[in-house]
Amino acid sequence: MPELQMMILTIIGLALLFDFINGFHDTANAIATSVSTRALHPSHAVIMAAVLNFAGAMYSTGVAKTIGGDIVSSPHMVDEHVLIAALAGSVIWNIITWWLALPSSSSHALVGGIIGAVLISVGSSGLNFLGIGKIVLSLIVSPCLAIVTGCCVMLLLYRIFGNFSPSSVNHKFKKMQVLSAAAMAFSHGSNDAQKSMGIITLALLSSGYLTEFEVPTFVKILCATAMACGTAIGGWRIIKTIGGKIFKLEPISGFASDLNSSIVIFSATLLHLPVSTTHVVSGSIMGVGTAKRVNAVRWGVAQQMVVAWVLTIPCTAAMGAVAYMIVKAIFV
Repeated sequence: MPELQMMILTIIGLALLFDFINGFHDTANAIATSVSTRALHPSHAVIMAAVLNFAGAMYSTGVAKTIGGDIVSSPHMVDEHVLIAALAGSVIWNIITWWLALPSSSSHALVGGIIGAVLISVGSSGLNFLGIGKIVLSLIVSPCLAIVTGCCVMLLLYRIFGNFSPSSVNHKFKKMQVLSAAAMAFSHGSNDAQKSMGIITLALLSSGYLTEFEVPTFVKILCATAMACGTAIGGWRIIKTIGGKIFKLEPISGFASDLNSSIVIFSATLLHLPVSTTHVVSGSIMGVGTAKRVNAVRWGVAQQMVVAWVLTIPCTAAMGAVAYMIVKAIFV
């Protein structure tokens, strides 16, 4: 029993570390556009994002139930070793991509880590392929949708404000960007923080501490706090990539990108679907840039991101598998 309690505490600690890293890794998603256009001072933007990340994380638990219930075929086929390994693999990947300033997906990393750890522990019978398919589909469709809708939103704004002087339009949209950045931060928290909530709740359920998959209030508060603290530190390395290297943003295009991203992400939250906020924001910026002209987007940088996105699930699956063997050797 003491060993089980130690492993549960390890899972909770790793899940909170994942949320913390997710917070500073994905700070760029919420505030990169408003910082790069100087609509918000960086320190003010980070504080606002941290507060609204916390509020968003407390909003619902639908995504947590999807993560905890749709990847594995049964909670009883997943033990503490699997969850520790999955979290370890995803945390390591997030740190590597943060160091390389690549805006990769924390969602992909977590899903890949779980798949790898489950495959090497109990085999394919432990995976719910229908649920995984639904999750992977949402992760793929969401950035594609963001590109299309981002382009549409930007074209609509060009049509409405096309006859105004650029200086007056950008002056007004600098103020509007505060609202769009706030919406983006809230929607980011509403989707991303729930992923760790799902893992912790799955651990409590599989070990007998819970009788049904219902996220406890203390888990919601812990995960929301961890993400908010990570956001408060800020991921400045990735902000530079998101905010300026894909497309040179102006206040009006920054507003369009944030508004579009927040709508796509929050819609996914309402549908209980986990999406990659990194992918959605990057897709929105690409779509907004395309509305101006196709060659305005730095497709070389976008290509590097796509490579990172494609590699994330297989790489973290491998890391999760290796981590499982190490964890089994440690906790004999």
